[in-house]
Amino acid sequence: MLAEYLGWHLLDSGALYRVTGQACVIEGVSWDDHPAVTEVARHLNVKFSIAPNGETLVACCGVDVSAVIRTEEGGRGASTVAAIPGVRQALLQRQREFMQPPGLVADGRDMGTVVFTEAPLKFFLTASAAERAERRYKQLIAKGENVSLARLLEDINERDERDKSRPISPLVPAEDAIVIDSTATPITEVFARVMREVKKRGLTAILGR
Repeated sequence: MLAEYLGWHLLDSGALYRVTGQACVIEGVSWDDHPAVTEVARHLNVKFSIAPNGETLVACCGVDVSAVIRTEEGGRGASTVAAIPGVRQALLQRQREFMQPPGLVADGRDMGTVVFTEAPLKFFLTASAAERAERRYKQLIAKGENVSLARLLEDINERDERDKSRPISPLVPAEDAIVIDSTATPITEVFARVMREVKKRGLTAILGR
């Protein structure tokens, strides 16, 4: 919503790790084979775009992989390969290359602490594990997938623990980030709060908004 409203570029960094995990599956590379996974990450060809309905589309080597990387298996793969130092290093510069005029909205668990430490505005969005599991459940059910809410909650808790405890780029808010707990807040209110901060910093002056 932010990228579309502002007319800025969009980076869904989590998708890069999801694509890396999926590429490993396609190429028969085990997620435990760190050197091989790192090599896969070095050669990713990824492009993001926004669909008319606002959904983030992800293409790898010209092929739309938006659906397959958003499965729960895709999430497990992303969190697993993201813990590999070589993979994070391989994708670091690629993420920074997305920072081009007129601006960038970057979404990811280490955007403010590692990738874009000088960003003029940072937000740390959070919500309870139960709420995130419920949201994910509704998304997948709407897509016709047969999923278990209990299993989703377990996966989210496991991923959070893995991401918080990894030695490289652990999941923590940047010291200058604005923390927003959206557990009981609809997306429209979160968007409005973020936009108030964007305008307060004068980041929309070029748009005349």
